[in-house]
Amino acid sequence: MIEVKRKKDIRETTVLIGVVNQYQTEEKVDEYLDELAFLADTAGADTVKRFTQKLNKPSPKTFLGSGKISEIALYIKEHSVDMAIFDDELSPSQLKNVEKILNCKVLDRTNLILDIFAARAQTSYARTQVELAQYEYLLPRLTNMWTHLSKQKGGIGMKGPGETEIETDRRIVRDKISLLKSKLEKIDKQMAIQRGNRGSLVRAALVGYTNVGKSTLMNILSKSEVFAENKLFATLDTTVRKVVVKNLPFLLTDTVGFIRKLPTQLVESFKSTLDEVREADVLIHVIDISHPNFEEHIETVNQTIREIDKQEKPTLMVFNKIDAFSYVERDEDDIAPKTRIHYSLDDWRKTYLGRNRTNVVFISAQKKQNMDELRESLYQMIAEIHTERFPYNNFLY
Repeated sequence: MIEVKRKKDIRETTVLIGVVNQYQTEEKVDEYLDELAFLADTAGADTVKRFTQKLNKPSPKTFLGSGKISEIALYIKEHSVDMAIFDDELSPSQLKNVEKILNCKVLDRTNLILDIFAARAQTSYARTQVELAQYEYLLPRLTNMWTHLSKQKGGIGMKGPGETEIETDRRIVRDKISLLKSKLEKIDKQMAIQRGNRGSLVRAALVGYTNVGKSTLMNILSKSEVFAENKLFATLDTTVRKVVVKNLPFLLTDTVGFIRKLPTQLVESFKSTLDEVREADVLIHVIDISHPNFEEHIETVNQTIREIDKQEKPTLMVFNKIDAFSYVERDEDDIAPKTRIHYSLDDWRKTYLGRNRTNVVFISAQKKQNMDELRESLYQMIAEIHTERFPYNNFLY
C-alpha cells in the first residue's frame, strides 16, 4: 500500500526530445512536444526541459547525433532528471544504446501511451487489451531488459536445457501473447453477440481526437455519468447508452479517443472497441475548435477511421469548446493577407467547415451552448436512416 501511495504522490521529472526533419518543421515539432508534455503530465511526470535537433536521417545507433545526445546526458546528470521521453518510436537497439548513454529511464511515444492506457484501463476487458499491446511492444525489446517474467507463471520448470534467461523470457512473453489473444477472441465473440442483440435501433458513435469532450457530450445527450476529465485518454472502455431525441430512440457509443501516431499494437488490441465504429450507422466527429492544431486532429481521426472502416458513413461534425475559442483581431488598416489566427467563429463557419450546415454544428458541451441545434441536426440524420429501416413509422414527422 505504501508503494502505491508513493507512485501517486511523487511525480517524476522528464526531458522531452523531438526531431526536425523534412516531414516535421520546427513549428510542428514544438506543437508535437506540447502534446507529448500533456501525455507526460497525464502519466504523472513534469517536463523540465525540451531538446530538438535537425536531422535528415535518425542515427541507427542513438537516434540523435552524438553531440546532442551528450548534451542531453550532461543536463540529465546535472539536474538529476528521472527520465527522457522521445516523441518518435525508438528501435530496440536505439533504446538500449540511449539508456546506456543517458543513464536514466528512456521511453518513446508508444511506450508512454501504453503506460497511460495501462493506468486508465478500468474493466477486465480493457486491461486485457492493454496488456496484450504492452507484451507485443515488449517482445522485440527484451534484450538486456532482465524482467524475470517467469515469476508471473512460476519459474520452476520453465527454463529448458541450454536456454539463456533472455530466451526463456521471450518464450514466456510469446506464450502470454498467445493466451491474451485467445482470451480476447472469446470476449470479442461475446461482444459481437451483445451488439447483435441490440436490435435494429440506429447506432451513432462518438469519435474524435483524445480530450475533445466526447464523454462530456455523451453525459449530456444520454443523461448518464460517464467519467470525464481534462486529461488525455480519460476513458478507454466503450460505453453504450440508449438516447431519445424528441420521440426518436437510438444507441449512442462513446469510443476511445484517437491520437497522432497511435501505436499499431493498440489499434490491433482494441479491435472490438473499434468494431463499434465499423458497425455504427452515423459518426459524430467531435473536434476541439479551441485547439490551434484542430485541423490536423481532424485529418488524424479521418485517417484512423479510413484504416479501420473503408465504408463512407453519414458524419456530423461537432466543433466543441467554442467557449474556449480565441482569435487575434486585425486592425482595419492591416493590408497583410488574413491567416487562420485571425479567423473568428463566423469566419470558420464560412469556410469548408460550415458549407454543409446540416452536418456541422458549433457548440460548447461544458457550457451547454447550442445544444438544441446539435440535437436537431442529430435528429435529422438519425430520422433519415430510421425511416429507411422502418418505412411505416410515420410518427417521426
